[in-house]
Amino acid sequence: MTEPDPRPFLYVVVCAAGIAAGVGELIAAAQERDWEVGVIATPVAAAGFFDRAAVEARTGRTVRSAWRMPGDPRPFPPPDAVVVAPATFNTINKWAAGLADTLAVATLCEAYGLGVPVAVLPCVAEALTVHPAYHDSLKRLRGMGVRFGDPYSGEAGEDGLRPEFGWERALDLLERPGP
Repeated sequence: MTEPDPRPFLYVVVCAAGIAAGVGELIAAAQERDWEVGVIATPVAAAGFFDRAAVEARTGRTVRSAWRMPGDPRPFPPPDAVVVAPATFNTINKWAAGLADTLAVATLCEAYGLGVPVAVLPCVAEALTVHPAYHDSLKRLRGMGVRFGDPYSGEAGEDGLRPEFGWERALDLLERPGP
């Protein structure tokens, strides 16, 4: 019989934003900090926003984006923490409203009920960040103890370059106490 992995288990929820192609950086950083990692992607993100085969090779686990069938075993152990990166406008708003229509959002809704710490790196266009629903969603999620990194719009600066996403910030958020 195989002994269970003693390392804490991190769920990485990936949403459909262009920056998602770099999720391997987060996975590598988490593994360097001794996390075991499983990836859950929104259906659109799983359809081509990142290299699924590379992520599966890196984690040794299948990327999940669909519900398991009744009676199927759980493919991941329960999470010790969850990171959402990149977190899109759509996912943040659905999560705050409790609209668990995808495995990714349902996982986030469930994490609250389980008392699992969640860190989020939003990737939202500046034009969307002024929407009242977005502000309400951030307030609700913060009230639930969700920890947010600085927003990232992905828009190029005056120099024409896009800033770094800073994947490791999500792990830093998990390591600090409280929301």
